[in-house]
Amino acid sequence: MAKAAILEAVGGLTIGEVELADPGPHEVLIDTKACGLCHSDLHFIEGSYPHPLPAIPGHEAAGVVRAVGSEVKTVKPGDHVVSCLSAFCGHCEFCVTGRMALCMGADTRRAQDQAPRIMRADGSGPVAQMLNLSAFCEQMLIHEHACVAIDKDMPLDRAAVIGCAVTTGAGTIFNACSVVPGETVAVVGCGGVGLAAINAAKIAGAGKVIALDPIAEKRELAMVLGATHAFDAMSADAVDQVMKLTGGGVHHAIEAVGRQASADLAVKLLRRGGTATILGMMPLDCKVGLGAMDLLSGKKLQGAIMGMNHFPVDLPRLVDFYMRGLLDLDTIIAERIPLEKINEGFEKMKAGHSARSVVVFD
Repeated sequence: MAKAAILEAVGGLTIGEVELADPGPHEVLIDTKACGLCHSDLHFIEGSYPHPLPAIPGHEAAGVVRAVGSEVKTVKPGDHVVSCLSAFCGHCEFCVTGRMALCMGADTRRAQDQAPRIMRADGSGPVAQMLNLSAFCEQMLIHEHACVAIDKDMPLDRAAVIGCAVTTGAGTIFNACSVVPGETVAVVGCGGVGLAAINAAKIAGAGKVIALDPIAEKRELAMVLGATHAFDAMSADAVDQVMKLTGGGVHHAIEAVGRQASADLAVKLLRRGGTATILGMMPLDCKVGLGAMDLLSGKKLQGAIMGMNHFPVDLPRLVDFYMRGLLDLDTIIAERIPLEKINEGFEKMKAGHSARSVVVFD
């Protein structure tokens, strides 16, 4: 039996108990040790993105392997692992061309007639698994291709935020944008993902790293994490300030909020030949575009789901970056809370003044 935060209906989470099935051939049972609160979870909680209910959200997690299925080859009991929602099949077009984050195989690997993997503890019915993980729970039952073993010296509360925020933000810098030392990078939105992108841009050797956020506290965090300049994203002259600073715009503009205005701002910050990368989960009716002159100027626009990560390789490297003092995860984490305070954590997220809250399990 495991305690979990269950989304029964749109609006909020309730604490309940569930039973997880025994691991199938390719499944891993994990004792969850920490899970970050991500804005993507809030989209499901508030109903902006639909999902079958009841369900257990949570996808930015780390833990210790308790048991593995008969065919599992990648991890073993006792391993410390970080989970990742971009589970991969390993044989589709996207996987074999190195774009594992685009793989859609995660939902098809399990047999269609397989019994539900999560049930209410009282036997009253199944609980849906969200984003292949359902990490707001004392245990996770996931496919082996949704987690990777890491150095056991890595603190698991810090490791958890690598599973989404850092993989997305840093992965965008290293994978989707392939930032070259000396290039200029602007990041719109300094939450967990944006701060990770700023930190990674510093590691990559970006010439100028420009943070844009309407909240002063977040701009201050950005400067701690490696931003060279910071501007109020809501300022009427924000674009002019960036243009003047960079001599015509940035090479890379990264949107890490999920709002129409911030995506449009990212496009406006580009120099000739620059690339805007949209990371945030925008409302489903939003559209971002390039004008005729943007296209004639060689500007580009792209999405980068989960930073276009190769997580079995990327995550251990990010852990190594932290262990060597290059990656600053301590600044990204604003607070550690028990599962019972998860709704309070999401209320703080809505207020927008702090970075990551992390649920820590005993």
